[in-house]
Amino acid sequence: MALNPIELALFASRLDAIGDEMGLVLRQAAFSPNIRDRLDFSCAIFDPAGGLCAQAAHIPVHLGSMAFAMADIVAEIVWSEGDMLVLNDPFLGGTHLPDVTLIAPLFIGGELAAFVANRAHHADIGAASPGSMPLSTHLGEEGVVIAPTGLVRAGEILEPILARVIGATRDPKDARGDFMAQISANRLGLKRLGHLVEGLGVAGFRAALADLNAYGERLARAALSRIPVGRYLFEDRMDDDGQGLTDIPIRLLLTISGHGAHLDFTGTAAQVTGNINCPLAVAAAAVLYVFRGLMPAQTPACAGSFKPIRLTAPSGCLLNATRPAAVAAGNVETSTRIVDVVMGALAQAIPDRIPAASHGSMNNLAMGCRSPGAAWSYYETIGGGMGAGATGGGWSGVQTHMTNTLNTPIEVLETNFPIRVTRYGLRADSGGAGRRPGGDGLVREFRFLAPAEATLLTERRRLAPWGIAGGGPGALGRNRLNGREIPGKVSLSLTAGDQLTIETPGGGGWGALGGEASAKPGETPG
Repeated sequence: MALNPIELALFASRLDAIGDEMGLVLRQAAFSPNIRDRLDFSCAIFDPAGGLCAQAAHIPVHLGSMAFAMADIVAEIVWSEGDMLVLNDPFLGGTHLPDVTLIAPLFIGGELAAFVANRAHHADIGAASPGSMPLSTHLGEEGVVIAPTGLVRAGEILEPILARVIGATRDPKDARGDFMAQISANRLGLKRLGHLVEGLGVAGFRAALADLNAYGERLARAALSRIPVGRYLFEDRMDDDGQGLTDIPIRLLLTISGHGAHLDFTGTAAQVTGNINCPLAVAAAAVLYVFRGLMPAQTPACAGSFKPIRLTAPSGCLLNATRPAAVAAGNVETSTRIVDVVMGALAQAIPDRIPAASHGSMNNLAMGCRSPGAAWSYYETIGGGMGAGATGGGWSGVQTHMTNTLNTPIEVLETNFPIRVTRYGLRADSGGAGRRPGGDGLVREFRFLAPAEATLLTERRRLAPWGIAGGGPGALGRNRLNGREIPGKVSLSLTAGDQLTIETPGGGGWGALGGEASAKPGETPG
């Protein structure tokens, strides 16, 4: 029997609450600042076929990519009660190597009923450079590659598997703590989800999921019906790949029809030597994120909500790279640019509902030391300016789009690592001009107290975030070492006393000033 609206809302809320509680356990039990303080992790629930049932409001690039890839992952494994799988291989269901996923099946009365999963970014996964976000040219340089592998069997941790992974890191104690936090989060999820399924019965749980997916699909199709039918073409570019190639195009033909939305990325650049390539699951995450933002707030995060959306990207292109392409920055930088491209296409159809481009980079900083006895590893993303829109936006100094992390508090940074944060604040006048100006970026400055290595993977240092409806572009970002400008993607050897300054881009502005003619997304008015 179908659930009534109140029963369906309660069912969806109970699923969401399980994901939220899993996230609380993961955060509280983790050792590393990257997980405990920045909240660089995500939790979700899936049906027996790998279809998304619910997800916590965590990291969009984690959640969308898991939703896209999960069905293929679970179909290849013979599951047993008490098992738990670990993986990070970008070409077998992962995103980039620091994002490590743990999946656990739920059995009720000997029958596979569902899965719980979490994905957490490990600041060290065994790459040669600290922070495991190197300026790489192939996957093997980015750390330990984990194909889908059993980590727990019949409830017992397989210590040789765990030892192989954490043994490649600079701080095995912290790494072990983070893995145990992930295992604990899944165990809590299994317990809570088990209570829910047992209360409904396996058949009742499946029927409730069917109702939830049907509801999500109805809301999604209603949202898409408010976009004019048509074909919309848009192109934006990546600054560079860190290996000498510049102005790398991402091209989209968006088709809106009575059947839904089809996003065709044919014409996008081929995969490149540098590490801005991404697997198709990452591209899907960016697409799903944008369309989820057009749906009503009550739309459940389930497979049905994304059923009317299809994407195509040629194998071997930047957005559907093939092994052994380097992908460390694809997950963070390219995914962010895909959002700009999808929004640029949608702005032609629904201009009053789409904001200008935000700062367009996660402004990634990885750093640490490899010296025995002094080894440490740290990674963070840095916020910037949000693009303004017809009804609001233009916030300053925030994380946008594909990341949803916090900043690491300065006290935590300085307590754990030999660095000092000498400046942290808004970057004045970096937002694009307009009737609604874009948000300002940030300035974050570090002084190193001991020798260290650092890697910067940043974008929008050459090609500015575009304004919309006549608004101006946001200011370009800048990176400097001891006052000297350095590239957007660079590896550094630092000595005590060195000063690293990161100025993040502003967001694009909305609306022309003084009655100027409007401009299309990506164009500057005047």
